[in-house]
Amino acid sequence: MADVVSSPDFDRTDISPLVNSDDDDSMSSKRKEATSHEYESSRRKKKKKQGGTPRPACSWVHFSREFIKEYSASHPESSGLKVATKAASDAWKVMTVQEKEKYTKRAREVWDDYLSSTPPREPKPRKQANLVTRCSPGRLVNVMKRFTPDQKEAVRAIGFGSLLDLKCRTLRRSLCLWLLERFNTIRRSLEICGKRIPLSPRDVELVMGLPASGRDVVNSGPDDLVAGLRLKYNASNRGISVRFLEEQLGEPEAGDDFKRAFLLYVLGTLLCPTARLDVSPSFLHFLTDMDSVHEYNWAKFLLDKLVREVTRFRQGKQRAVGGCLLFLQLFYYESVAIGGSYELAPVVVPCLSSWTEEHISEREKQEKELGGYGSGEVVCNERGLGLSLLAEKANVGVLPLTIRTNRAILPLHEENLGNEALIYKDENTLSSKIEGYGYNNALDFSNMNDHSDIITYGQSQSQSTCPLPSCNFIGLYEHLSDHFTTEHWDSGHRFQYNCPLPVSLGMDETFLVLQAEEDGLLFLLNKGTENIGHTVMVTCIGPSNSNERFFYCLVSERGNSSLKLKSYTQTLPGRVDAIPPSDFLLVPFGFLNSCGELNLEVCIWNSSDLVGVRS
Repeated sequence: MADVVSSPDFDRTDISPLVNSDDDDSMSSKRKEATSHEYESSRRKKKKKQGGTPRPACSWVHFSREFIKEYSASHPESSGLKVATKAASDAWKVMTVQEKEKYTKRAREVWDDYLSSTPPREPKPRKQANLVTRCSPGRLVNVMKRFTPDQKEAVRAIGFGSLLDLKCRTLRRSLCLWLLERFNTIRRSLEICGKRIPLSPRDVELVMGLPASGRDVVNSGPDDLVAGLRLKYNASNRGISVRFLEEQLGEPEAGDDFKRAFLLYVLGTLLCPTARLDVSPSFLHFLTDMDSVHEYNWAKFLLDKLVREVTRFRQGKQRAVGGCLLFLQLFYYESVAIGGSYELAPVVVPCLSSWTEEHISEREKQEKELGGYGSGEVVCNERGLGLSLLAEKANVGVLPLTIRTNRAILPLHEENLGNEALIYKDENTLSSKIEGYGYNNALDFSNMNDHSDIITYGQSQSQSTCPLPSCNFIGLYEHLSDHFTTEHWDSGHRFQYNCPLPVSLGMDETFLVLQAEEDGLLFLLNKGTENIGHTVMVTCIGPSNSNERFFYCLVSERGNSSLKLKSYTQTLPGRVDAIPPSDFLLVPFGFLNSCGELNLEVCIWNSSDLVGVRS
């Protein structure tokens, strides 16, 4: 057994004779004096730096000074200031407001004297707010660098191949902050360089290369449908870990699991990031069927999420800015020309493939030399961007428009359309057509008084069409009610005559279908857009030669303010892309809620119950 060698045990009794207690006390006293001197010196310097005028004390300080003085006199046995201060704190907590008023008044008087005698301080230069965002194009680029050819092909198969050409690695945060200050979330537009440039899914398609057509992306549904996927991706209430997804994408597999992991990763880090670090597990709802992913309208989803996240940030609900800020950055570069760059080169679609770090650095240098952002000229028309203004101002299906010109960007001070006839035409909409009738001549309502006198239908005037764009039903008016009740029972709002019905129109909704419970008649609540707000009116679906009109009332409220319209419906054979002039309620944008929704109260009266209603 090895010998154990113990170290010397220097306990306190062994070394105490070596230390002189008087010297120890002297050294301790010197250290305290030095510390006290340094503290007082620091206080004097701080006071001198602040100008030598201390800020007035609050009411509690005035009370505590008086209390501690009396307490120390009446309690000589007290052990010090700490006990007296504790007693003062306990006494202050149980005092009533009336008892504290004496000290509050004294503090207010001292504060007023301080303000009147102290010169105003020079305001410190305000530092630029830091932009906190989870949008990280560089992180996505690093991940995609490691993709195999099969994985890249899988990315192209789901409609996201444009992201493989992403070359921009960093966000220019100063530019993003500048753009966010000028981003109108209600109108979905950028107000820069004296112009209002509306943003649309088509712009997202041109800049980011994502499809701007197809089915809407719905990221909600029963939790049990995605329970297995939540387990697969370790989804918690906070979300799905980005690092976990990076590990999944590092595997050589290129099947559905790879596609799903890639979509979650790209949505959480670039296209639709939220204020959180993790990826929202709600995205799993539209990733259950990977064969239909390419059929979604991803451009619209990106824009909707961007508007929502910026709105939440402005409301103070989150510290970070969510949404795809890279889209705003590249859209600005493409839409605003600076210096000699007005000599435009051919547009590269998608635009993200042409903006490298070197090009962006050069652009930022030119912006700085010209005095900052917004010094250029808006050229988005020439480059096919921002072409939604007339769609915004001339909402087809609601306003009386004739179709003759292309969409354009108008200066902010020239928003009045005047008497000029306008057009909104795209690949899905014929000129002023009446759905289901193939009527495609220009309609001019300037000299018309009766809608039934100006339209000659290719079919019987007793026929009507289904108001839903996705339905091709054309039949007798008497059959329309049964058709809508049977085929579209969940697409309309059922109401009772003479009873108010609260409804809400989303930002992208231009109409709602209302169906009367009593007789099944269909009505349309139509919404248009003007430069200061939305126009709202009610029409009835029925034979064009019908003289029956229904009295209705629309009410929009905001706080103590309210807007009201009482009028009669016009009868039309279906939902039309041009409506003759009629009464409408103009609701300013300020009446919309935080999500851009228009809340209304609608009441429609049966013709037999109109006695006394209009009063």
